[in-house]
Amino acid sequence: MSPMESILLHASLVGLLFLVVLLAVILIIMFRGAPYVPSQKKTVQQMTEIANVRPGERAIDLGSGDGRVVIALARAGAEAHGYEINPLLVWLGRREIRRAGLGDKAFIHWKDFWSVDFSTFDIVTVFGISHIMGFLRRKCRKELKASARVVANSFPFSRWPHTKKVGEVYLYERGKL
Repeated sequence: MSPMESILLHASLVGLLFLVVLLAVILIIMFRGAPYVPSQKKTVQQMTEIANVRPGERAIDLGSGDGRVVIALARAGAEAHGYEINPLLVWLGRREIRRAGLGDKAFIHWKDFWSVDFSTFDIVTVFGISHIMGFLRRKCRKELKASARVVANSFPFSRWPHTKKVGEVYLYERGKL
């Protein structure tokens, strides 16, 4: 085999490996959460308002995408944490937090939110998808403190009556679960 053929073979194998990893990430995202769809500016504002953020509260955004909800929660006074499994979106969210000057109040973690303990959070925000909402409701029931609030964008929880609705944003109270 010539050096050029060896290089081409190596490049082909690296490309194939990249495609396999990319496919695996896509499948994980599809079955463990929702695809990335950024929330509209108006919706982020509605989510922040309906959450009724009080200074010093801790908030968590599940599947934080580019960090726009995390940034809005931090600007409203919360210590805001986002959990995202897509490394490109983690990088983008962290960049946006730095640009907003919120590095001491807003954080994006490269981690699957299903493995995170929600018990220290006062507010949970999610732009999920129908097939995860039942599992998420059970996780919230098990882990959240009674005073916690959950804000869902577009996909409501079944068997958990919302306290308030603005547009397609729903507010739930853990104490009413």
